[in-house]
Amino acid sequence: MTVVIVGAGLAGASAAEALRERGYDGEVVVFGVEEHLPYERPPLSKAVLLGDKEVDSAYVHDDAWWREHDVDIRPGVEVQSIDLAARRVVTSAGEQAYDWLVLATGSEPRHLRMADDAPTPVHYLRTVEDSLALKNALRAGNRVAIVGAGWIGLEVAAAARAAGAEVTVHETADLPLLAVLGPEVAQHFADLHRSHGVDLRLGSAVTADDLAEADLVVVGIGAAPRTVLAEAAGLEVDDGVLVDELLRTSDDHVLAIGDIASEQHPVLGRRVRVEHWDNAIGQGKAAAATIIGAAEPYDRVPYFFTDQYDLGMEYWGHVGPDGYDRVVTRGDFTGAFRAWWVRDDTVVAAMQANDWDASDEMRASVGQAPPSE
Repeated sequence: MTVVIVGAGLAGASAAEALRERGYDGEVVVFGVEEHLPYERPPLSKAVLLGDKEVDSAYVHDDAWWREHDVDIRPGVEVQSIDLAARRVVTSAGEQAYDWLVLATGSEPRHLRMADDAPTPVHYLRTVEDSLALKNALRAGNRVAIVGAGWIGLEVAAAARAAGAEVTVHETADLPLLAVLGPEVAQHFADLHRSHGVDLRLGSAVTADDLAEADLVVVGIGAAPRTVLAEAAGLEVDDGVLVDELLRTSDDHVLAIGDIASEQHPVLGRRVRVEHWDNAIGQGKAAAATIIGAAEPYDRVPYFFTDQYDLGMEYWGHVGPDGYDRVVTRGDFTGAFRAWWVRDDTVVAAMQANDWDASDEMRASVGQAPPSE
């Protein structure tokens, strides 16, 4: 058989790697639009942006590893269309037949027209080139305007302050990360950034004058799944490519993984689309299992992590549209602490900050009764 993987990011790389680990000896072809071998994106807004590590540290494997494992990586080749009936893809370099197709096309930053039309240099953060360009622009004394106080925006703010830049963050919500953490924990992140000299402007929209006052602008207002290819092929799409617990799309020979996969999650009991590192790795492995016939449902609860200043944090679970009843916390917000989001006396999400010995316990707490208050 031939497995074609569209997308040479972490999810696609994980699927190819897992196929070889599980003994699949057929052809594996990976197409990637970027002129790079597969790499991990979290370091681009963390260690690489801070200058603590070089770009090479982000690569999943070197070229020799892919050759030794007989994985045909084709960087700089765009898949332009999919013929589901003929089981083939049309690329910028020709056609390729497949027996199994894995879509791992990822997501792309949402653009802000006001920023794109402004005379001030504007940065988005997604690729190696984006990270290096932004790193070079973060200099002492530069006035940096960041639009969006999500994970990317706050990590860039921390890197900019480490470089000595003056930082203003614009966010329409009343607190950073409010939709994810709720006011109980989001307030801690507001306090953290203000204590490091960040000018947080919350509860109001950014204006053209705000952008004009800056030396550079960074836009971090979320990302959109790249589903154009799947839609054009006729696959079922609704804020992501719809997949079941085995990551199968509406076509029996096509799987979707990573940022674009809207999975009917067997544990959470609803559709979830996750744009994080751990999900890309896990779904890549699960896709390989489906291809070889092992049929292992992807049931890991969502996980993500962040590093900002001297705070390192891990979060498991998903509050979802039903929200939560209360938050239980332990520890000191100025040091190490833990938090549990609880609905109907069940933990729906858990987090540890600077308390690394608690990771296994916190992960296991999701779906269980909360600690006593």
